[in-house]
Amino acid sequence: MESFEKIEAVQRMQDYIEAHLTEPVTLNQLAQAAGYSPWYASRLFKEIMKKTAFDYLRQRRMTEAAKVLSEGHHRVIDVALDFVFDSHEGFSRAFAKTFGMSPQSYATKKPPVPYFLPYSIKAYYLLLHKQSVSKGGIEMIKDQTIFVQVMDKPARKAIIKRGIQATHYFEYCEEVGCDVWGVLVSVKEALAEPVGMWLPENMRVSGTSEYVQGVEVPLTYSGVVPEGFELIELPACQMMVFQGAPYDDDNFGEAIEALWAAVGRYDPKLYGFDWEPSAGPRMQLEPQGYRGYIEMKPVKRL
Repeated sequence: MESFEKIEAVQRMQDYIEAHLTEPVTLNQLAQAAGYSPWYASRLFKEIMKKTAFDYLRQRRMTEAAKVLSEGHHRVIDVALDFVFDSHEGFSRAFAKTFGMSPQSYATKKPPVPYFLPYSIKAYYLLLHKQSVSKGGIEMIKDQTIFVQVMDKPARKAIIKRGIQATHYFEYCEEVGCDVWGVLVSVKEALAEPVGMWLPENMRVSGTSEYVQGVEVPLTYSGVVPEGFELIELPACQMMVFQGAPYDDDNFGEAIEALWAAVGRYDPKLYGFDWEPSAGPRMQLEPQGYRGYIEMKPVKRL
């Protein structure tokens, strides 16, 4: 495993970039945030993130600029200047290189495009290794309160991208990449936020993965399906939603495991339901500490 001091240094650079997307950023400023020399900070960022800090910064700016343009009432030149481009022409060239279309065309048509929404490198390593090596480990979140409710899901469709053999998020990223979420977030007709899905047997395709990422859209959806994705139908069903207590973002691996343990002990029959895995995919929402980890499983009323 990488030295956790390196991970924390790169996290500080990530945080600095995120806080200064609409301002000029220099290597000296990033180095100061990291606590290392400019040369070492630059080398470290590329080593851990697999791209230079300024490639990362440019991709983040282009994504946030695209989000603003998708609102449909901003002038391209104003967006360009807001995201530290000197001219309409320079911004348009960079936008077309990133998304394959002009900013004017995107603002008008709003097709799904690959937003760059990077993970927190510190959170990634904490979950991957299931402990903090900087503080000697994090205690498991025990006896947390789990909020449970049942919700009705109407018949709808989902835009998904299948993997090969993936059974969870990290295997999926290894097979497909970690940029799928960015495309899903850009689907304007989405009924809700993107989710990770464990597909039941009846929704799998031979030679593809159990775990996929996708976003639900209306049953009448006839918009663009991004290349490499597919549109599937999801029948109406009931979902039992499990929501854990809020947690510190550094502890999100423990929060997920604690909720999984609680769900594993949960008996829905006590409340008039039973699991119905063939009715639809089990889903996980993006872990966000302020709201607690959320997962849902299909059920049927007894």
